[in-house]
Amino acid sequence: MICKNGIAIKTTMDNTTTTQYSGLISQLSDRARSVVRDLDPTNDLTFLRIRSKKHEIMVAPDKEFILIVIQNPTD
Repeated sequence: MICKNGIAIKTTMDNTTTTQYSGLISQLSDRARSVVRDLDPTNDLTFLRIRSKKHEIMVAPDKEFILIVIQNPTD
C-alpha cells in the first residue's frame, strides 16, 4: 500500500523492490486514470489489472492511497 506521494505505507517486499514498484505503478495508475477520464469525463479508474509471465499486478487507486497486490499467476 502506498500513499499518493508514492511512499510505501505497508509492504512485504524489500525496500529496493518496494520503491521500484511503487514509483512505476503510481505513474501507471495516474496515466490510466487520465485515459479513463479522457474517454468519459464522468467516469474514474477504480481497478487496474496487469498480467505478465512473471507476475500479476492488481492496483486499486483511492483518494488517499493506492493498494498494490503482486502475485505469481497460475494457469
